[in-house]
Amino acid sequence: MALEKEAKRMAAEFEYTKDDLNKGVKEFLAEMEEGLEKQGTHLSQIPTYVTAVPNGTEKGTFLAVDLGGTNFRVCSITLHGNHTFSLTQSKVAVPRTLMETDSASELFSFMAKQIETFLKQHHADHYETHMAKPGEVSYFDLGFTFSFPVEQVGINKGRLVRWTKGFSIQEAIGKDVCELLQKEIKALNLPVKVSALVNDTVGTLMARSYTSPGKESTLLGAIFGTGTNGAYVEKLSAVKKMAMIDEQEGGTKYDRSTGLMIVNTEWGSFDNSLKVLPDTPYDQSLDRESNNPGIQMFEKRVSGMFLGEILRRAMLALHNHSSPGVSFLKDKSSADNDMTTTTTIDPDSVLFKQWGIDTSVLSIVEEDQSDHLRITKQILEKDLMVSSAATEDAIAIKMLVHAIGKRAARLAAVALGAVVIESKRLETEGFADIGVDGSLVEYYPGFEDYIREAFREIEGIGPEGEKKIRIGLAKDGSGLGAALIALVAHQAEKAGNV
Repeated sequence: MALEKEAKRMAAEFEYTKDDLNKGVKEFLAEMEEGLEKQGTHLSQIPTYVTAVPNGTEKGTFLAVDLGGTNFRVCSITLHGNHTFSLTQSKVAVPRTLMETDSASELFSFMAKQIETFLKQHHADHYETHMAKPGEVSYFDLGFTFSFPVEQVGINKGRLVRWTKGFSIQEAIGKDVCELLQKEIKALNLPVKVSALVNDTVGTLMARSYTSPGKESTLLGAIFGTGTNGAYVEKLSAVKKMAMIDEQEGGTKYDRSTGLMIVNTEWGSFDNSLKVLPDTPYDQSLDRESNNPGIQMFEKRVSGMFLGEILRRAMLALHNHSSPGVSFLKDKSSADNDMTTTTTIDPDSVLFKQWGIDTSVLSIVEEDQSDHLRITKQILEKDLMVSSAATEDAIAIKMLVHAIGKRAARLAAVALGAVVIESKRLETEGFADIGVDGSLVEYYPGFEDYIREAFREIEGIGPEGEKKIRIGLAKDGSGLGAALIALVAHQAEKAGNV
């Protein structure tokens, strides 16, 4: 009983109440507004220079490439004009030697050669005609998903801020990555124009807007996976810092005719000062020992990269509890039958290793309805190297898992709900459409249900408003979404608006 009581107390630390929710939404709205007015705020509110979203009637064939880490992907997307599309793709590992090199051209030349190989294989007629008779065929517009920090200053222009994910090419820092790729494409004389630089969250928004069954446009694209972020459609007039950005850049080119601007919130850094975010001892120790203490505080409570580590720290605290009555993952004597449960933890267990527990463990435990939580015990044995865990151990873990996962979903509702409220879509259009992607929202049991439960508690949404919010999976933002952004760029250029 002592263990159950202590596990309940710890689980209660993760409770995110109705009052907390509404304070969170209020702060999120304030930070959204601040981010639209000036640079250097918690919510970066980055203008993406994408000024329109598709409606599903668009047609054409576009290319997309994605440098997301250790793989490079090339796609060809044909839009059929009826909310459907077909996709052909190839993927290749980026050689380690190109991830750490002195010359930026080595990496970008490698990427251009992969595009050339793809064209020869999948668009041979187009490629061969172009090579034989330059100018005879049209150029493919290409969307470039580049998943590294960039300072974007145009729909197809962005300067690399820093490398992450094991890359280190000093020469590329501060350079326009679209220009670097276009230079190598031109050297191979390929019929390809780098038309758009793509953020994967914006791609999620575009992909949902094209495939959504409704006629109305999508408001928001959100990712809840390893990381979390959101991008939404904002009125151009509300992005007050555009004038300052234009002045700094000596004028920026983008389509002003739509009166819209898709804004990349970078909401992982919401409330870095912890005015309203929950802050348990497990959050605090995780942040303190992370490689970026003090920043991405929202992401550290919501995204898949961190939930397993929060659980690990809570479990370890319970295991190391000072009270002898709180026996967690330790030998236990049963008063009912005078039997002793001999529980052992291997010294090499991931319970003792930072980042040792994957968030997939939480998904399995959350869903476990087996007798005496047999599945949870199997996970403990297989993944955590814990032998002969007692049922009360498994019950304690399930309590913690449920509390951590539900808190993440309710925090996700803060970000989503704030954008819906700010947009006034529920009043003006009678509904709001949201595209989502990522392992949490796709696979974590009950994640969307917990979000919707929170919506019903948020002032400005409530039970009636929650019914008017559509949430749908938007797969392949870096493929379909990137192609659609290339299409938007092509249309704006064709219309003479850039």
